[in-house]
Amino acid sequence: MLHDKHFIHRDIKPENFCIGRQNYDNTIYIIDLGLSKRYRDEETRIHVPFKEGKTLTGTLRYGSKNSHDGIEPSRRDDLESVGYMLIYFFKGSLPWQGLNTKDTDEKALKIKELKNKISLSQLCEGLPSKKKILNYLL
Repeated sequence: MLHDKHFIHRDIKPENFCIGRQNYDNTIYIIDLGLSKRYRDEETRIHVPFKEGKTLTGTLRYGSKNSHDGIEPSRRDDLESVGYMLIYFFKGSLPWQGLNTKDTDEKALKIKELKNKISLSQLCEGLPSKKKILNYLL
């Protein structure tokens, strides 16, 4: 696992996962580590300092609420992004997809507002028993 190697991905989205073939058909690979970053020192295991005022790294659609708020991403943010990705797989879309905006800044603000406004129950509506997993991730 990437986190076990002291890195966070910071751009979790469907396009960054591949499924193995033949003898590895039950293996999922994470790719595109271009935005990944160490979250703790390999030797001391000391976590990077908490930082605010950061710009969102990664993809708006799957970015965590903290990332939208300018908080330095950590493992929890990768997991939240996995949660959004799973909801996307189950439902086929997320509530903040297809927003009509004039630019990326306005789109980011609208997505942030929707993510903060919508409850986990609303987000998981129609997902049988998946809510328990998503409750942990989100």
